[in-house]
Amino acid sequence: MNNSNYLSTWAVNVAPSPTLAVDAKAKALKAAGEDVCGFGAGEPDFDTPSFIKEACMSALSEGKTKYAPAAGIPELRQALADQYHEYGVLDKPNSAQVVVSPGGKYSCYLAILATCGPGDEVIIPAPYWVSYPEMVKLAGATPKVILAGDEQGFKITAAQIEESLTSSSRLVILNSPSNPTGCLYEKSEMEEIIELACRKDLLVMSDEIYEHLLYDGSEHYRPASFSAEAAERVITVSGFSKTFSMTGWRLGTLVANPAIAKAVASLQSQTTSNATTFSQYGALAAVQNWSSAIDAVKEMLVHFDRRRLKLLDGLNAIEGVSCLRSQGAFYLFPKISGLGMSSEEFSDQLLEKEKVAVVSGHAFGADGYIRLSYATSDEIIEEGLSRIGKFCSKC
Repeated sequence: MNNSNYLSTWAVNVAPSPTLAVDAKAKALKAAGEDVCGFGAGEPDFDTPSFIKEACMSALSEGKTKYAPAAGIPELRQALADQYHEYGVLDKPNSAQVVVSPGGKYSCYLAILATCGPGDEVIIPAPYWVSYPEMVKLAGATPKVILAGDEQGFKITAAQIEESLTSSSRLVILNSPSNPTGCLYEKSEMEEIIELACRKDLLVMSDEIYEHLLYDGSEHYRPASFSAEAAERVITVSGFSKTFSMTGWRLGTLVANPAIAKAVASLQSQTTSNATTFSQYGALAAVQNWSSAIDAVKEMLVHFDRRRLKLLDGLNAIEGVSCLRSQGAFYLFPKISGLGMSSEEFSDQLLEKEKVAVVSGHAFGADGYIRLSYATSDEIIEEGLSRIGKFCSKC
């Protein structure tokens, strides 16, 4: 019997995460004794702030290890509702509009699953986070990709979206700051997209997982805060993973209108149940002690910013490579198409010949680019740049 006969249509059609695959391959090479410069990781290389860990450990010692409500512990949902009310996303601090999930990735998937199905089209700007198209396919819907290259700052326009609309268009995905590019939409750019969504009866999923990782005085805008109608149509997804270096804690958040939030909570109750109970108490400590939490983020950003500029300058000094200055997250997305090979070929050969791990741009729907994470040490950045320069000089 063919092995594929054991699998469902969903399992056969979904692709494994290429970013996780690159990171795993780099770690395997390191474990085998290879000197690898890894730029594939999508997580901060700092520890979770101590007071958050201590709150989690206290919850464990107090026996908070049982099932919790599927949508999250009431205290955390209310604290988040209060926060999003202050942001202008919620007109009232209604905790029923907040769902805590086991990871921002799952929050994104539930947002899509709760609103899209067979026959629906989901508009995905490229370069995109690798999981968006696969999530759409798992929901039975159809991904419709719109490319925005570096010549337009990797940001799609309302006009591009409108040109691509059909009677099946259902949801638009926005990600600002962006993974993989680090680009950040200006308020006016977002306002045009939200105005279009309201006019054309579209929903918007705004993935804001990198909202607090900003540089050069940039400002993050939450489209759900633009108007009452925007608040009805926008599903805001975020979490604790990237901001507070809590990737392994698996804590995502979703804020939506009452009907969507209720549907998301129901879907979660039948799939994963609640996010880990004692982890939620660590997240609660972060929200309740926001000033201390953000102080820890600011300290992390000092290092990220230094690395960002070092990597940016180093990449732009390599002949055949050009890179835009990112404004958020911890990624750069340089163009390598001038070197005469595809991004997949470039990435494979770079790892094989120089032991430098990057992620191919084709994984993000943008061949001709590669993604590098600067959530790594200055020493690795310096050595990695040297090896990349050596590799490119032979292309």
